[in-house]
Amino acid sequence: MNVLELEKVRKTYQKHVACDDISFDIEEGKIFGLLGPNGAGKTSLIRIITTITKADSGKILFNGEALNNTHPSKIGYMPEERGLYKKMKVGEQITYLARLKGFSKREAFEQLDYWLDKFDILDWRYKKVEELSKGMQQKIQFISTVIHNPKLLILDEPFSGLDPINTNLIRDEIYELNKKGTTILFSTHRMEQVEQICENIVLINKGKNVLEGQVSDIKDKFKEHIYKVDFVGKIPENIDEHANIVEEEENSIKVQLIDVGHANKFLNYLLSQGTLVTSFNEILPTLNEIFIKIVGGKSDE
Repeated sequence: MNVLELEKVRKTYQKHVACDDISFDIEEGKIFGLLGPNGAGKTSLIRIITTITKADSGKILFNGEALNNTHPSKIGYMPEERGLYKKMKVGEQITYLARLKGFSKREAFEQLDYWLDKFDILDWRYKKVEELSKGMQQKIQFISTVIHNPKLLILDEPFSGLDPINTNLIRDEIYELNKKGTTILFSTHRMEQVEQICENIVLINKGKNVLEGQVSDIKDKFKEHIYKVDFVGKIPENIDEHANIVEEEENSIKVQLIDVGHANKFLNYLLSQGTLVTSFNEILPTLNEIFIKIVGGKSDE
């Protein structure tokens, strides 16, 4: 079952087309990456999904129902620009937002205790938000976003401003929430994070879908048949009849096969020439390389 389905969603601001017939589905229980350069339309799309604004046209289904004003109670949204009330105390802040999501006062306090204890920050309860560092505020923002156990969790640059230890902490919580059934929509510019976390992605550029699918399938689609060969001794002198050398180091080369469908044939050729091969691995493109190839490394801003 799909938690979210978008079909030809369109949004314009005066003469600017922010979302131009965008379509994709997010399957229940998946960690899904929403990617694109600055100005691509990601924020506009998220604002539509969270019902902050409405699409001009198109269809959006949440859990099989037309998106409506009751659905935000089942959605958690952590925007890139954080929205905490600086003068409020941490405990008041979190319980207030939990109550807005439909929790009773008792439920809100129970969840507050649970999360503060889980993050080992019980002594922050009576501190004002403005007294906390940016990284500490990030933790409070995350707790406020997930405290109501959302069915769909939307995270926009969730690791911004966090040190490596707290980045790992938040990442582990994302995995745990996902294992418990929460579907994650993850938006970031950090392609290495997408490769680590996401199973499926959609890439939008200038308001349009330009790429969609499983991360592994996309990387396989854009592969260039480049292999890294580690060896002892020498490589055959006539290797250029079989492959183009892309990079060469001592006892290691990267080659692009001429006969792209026969990696095993190339390996057997090396062995037959007396080359002692210690490792032979295909080098798949990174999502960052694919991203740059598709959008040209340019943004609209």
